[in-house]
Amino acid sequence: MVNVEQAIGQSSAAQTAGQQLQVTYKTNIDQLNTRQAALQAELKQRQDAFQAAATAAGQNPTPAQRTQLQTQYEELQQRAQAAQAELTQIGQPIQLAREYALEQIGAKLDQAMRSVMTKNKIDLLLKAGAAEAFVPGADVTNLLVQELNALVPSVGIVPPQGWRPGGQQAQQPAAPGTAVAPTPAAPATGNNRQPEGR
Repeated sequence: MVNVEQAIGQSSAAQTAGQQLQVTYKTNIDQLNTRQAALQAELKQRQDAFQAAATAAGQNPTPAQRTQLQTQYEELQQRAQAAQAELTQIGQPIQLAREYALEQIGAKLDQAMRSVMTKNKIDLLLKAGAAEAFVPGADVTNLLVQELNALVPSVGIVPPQGWRPGGQQAQQPAAPGTAVAPTPAAPATGNNRQPEGR
């Protein structure tokens, strides 16, 4: 059994990249945290105002009150979506750097798993979540971490110009001076998609 996400996360390269990211992208992180706090305060104020209006309207609001509440609710939803989009845009360089580092580690994942299997005479390697039960000795995640550490001692955290996750490259301008709109990154979710084991 192996937990691929855990192995990648515990690898020396990922740990070091995480620390470097905090330094290299400190300005972006600070900006993101500051803006997130401001937007949360704004949204809470709007939500409190909506709740107060709903309470004031009572159980049987008039048609005018219902319309006003519906409008206020829709505006709150639109502002929440706009706030999330803004935070995603601010956090894009951080997310892109994180994905770049993890992709470099993931590129050696198959080789690391095959090495673990060969060295330990393992014929079949399953994700930890795929088994109903197993003894602790059957978990080779730590061995995978060791192999990743040997194969990928460090990774870069600053993606090259035009780099996109999955090996895709951004389109180049057709002519000098022609702007290309950046491809938005996926919203940060707290857990990154990792390459899956075999």
